[in-house]
Amino acid sequence: MKHTDPTDISLERAASTFAALGSEQRLSVLRCLVRAGEEGLSIGDLGQRSGVTGSTLTHHMKILAQAGLVAQVKQGRSIICAAVAYGAVQELSDFLLKECCADSTSPDKDHSHG
Repeated sequence: MKHTDPTDISLERAASTFAALGSEQRLSVLRCLVRAGEEGLSIGDLGQRSGVTGSTLTHHMKILAQAGLVAQVKQGRSIICAAVAYGAVQELSDFLLKECCADSTSPDKDHSHG
């Protein structure tokens, strides 16, 4: 039986978002941004920390932004800052863990995950 919850992200949307993370470089970029916190990083700092620079970084940021995982904001004339869309990342985590152990036959079903 298929379980549907209107507050859940769709399987299709989750798969699309995970596909955006299907690159070591994009995952590295996202992890650098998560480490930086809500203030994000300038593109230059992000490139330096992640080891991904230039047009390659621009390409990866575009894919991550399309997936709703990062936001880019122009500050001043030319400094573009990137920050993680924490809500989207949390939504993915919730999608994976929401029904954790629901079908387990183990007597101890309380498998806490943080």
